[in-house]
Formats: sequence, C-alpha cells, structure tokens
Amino acid sequence: MPEITLFALLLILAGYLVGSISSAIIVCRLMGLPDPREQGSKNPGATNVLRLGGKKAAAITLAGDWLKGLLPVLAAKMLEQPLDVIALVGLAAFLGHLYPIFFGFKGGKGVATALGVLFGFSLLTGLGVVAVWLVMALLFRYSSLAALTAMAMAPVIVYLQWNNAFLTACQTLITVILFWRHRTNIERLLNGTEGKIGQKG
Repeated sequence: MPEITLFALLLILAGYLVGSISSAIIVCRLMGLPDPREQGSKNPGATNVLRLGGKKAAAITLAGDWLKGLLPVLAAKMLEQPLDVIALVGLAAFLGHLYPIFFGFKGGKGVATALGVLFGFSLLTGLGVVAVWLVMALLFRYSSLAALTAMAMAPVIVYLQWNNAFLTACQTLITVILFWRHRTNIERLLNGTEGKIGQKG
C-alpha cells in the first residue's frame, strides 16, 4: 500500500469528482432527450443514449466517459505522482462514474471510463485492451462479451507492461466491479438473449 500524502488524497478526490460528472445525463439534457435513468435500459451510458438520441449523442457521451477516466490519470502523471497514487486516481475516477455524488450515486457500467483509465496508464496499455475488444466483437458480435473479455484481460496486460503489483490489483478490482455491474448482460449471454452489435430491437 502506498504512502498517501495530503496532495495525493486531493488528487484521488478530484479523480472521483471528475468521474462523477455524468456525460449521459448532461448530453441528454443539452440535446433535449429523455433522462437516460428513466428511459430505455435506465442506464446512464452511451449504449442507452444511442437508443434514446442516436449516434451523435452516443458518440459525445462515449467520448465524455472516456475522457473522465483519462484526464485524472494524465494529470496525476504530469504532477509526477508515484505509480501507486496514479492507480488510485484511476480507480477513483472509475468509481465516480459508477457511483456519482452529483447524481444520487446512480451511474453507468464503466467500460468507457475504465478504458480511459487504461489509456491514461499508457497508449500501449489502452490499445492492448482495445485490440482484445475488437477481436471479440468481430468474432462474436456481442458488445458486452467483447467488453467483458477485454476487461478480463486488462489486469494481465497491465501486469505484463508495468510489473507493478498494486497497479495490477487496482485494475483487477476495476474488472471485478465491472463484471458485477454487467451481471444482467452476463445472464442474457448465458441465456442466448443478449442483443448483437447492429441488431435492432
């Protein structure tokens, strides 16, 4: 466990607060769309925004969710914080997305934000996880399966690149929580009722 300074604690808190900014809710409000917490899947994420408002709204939401994982980690790196502190900042941003203080602690499932955190660690780390997602998406055409497989591989990719136990442990925790948040998707995958990429209805 790293030694946490007051400055590091402030960075971790800032990471959580940035993560708590719900891109989906803000985009829907600005574009006059229904509240994503009350319509569709009732999940404030890019996939539900796609259902409610189309590709443009979903793309903006996805970019916002990705950036709020990326930027706090990059800020911690630019401020020359230890790798362990950077890992905690990323974890805090991810938890902020899932449990946003500004929106009643009801957030999204976290894939885009987790990916932003990984790109914050390094471009190579992020691209490695994206490569897994792409292969799985092309082979099976299930977005949720691709995301879950990519995130299952993320701790392995992090460990192989960084060889840091604490960083790997934080990424493993992100993966475990992300699987928990996708438990309904996992159930549908097992039942054969999960929708495929490009499938309507």
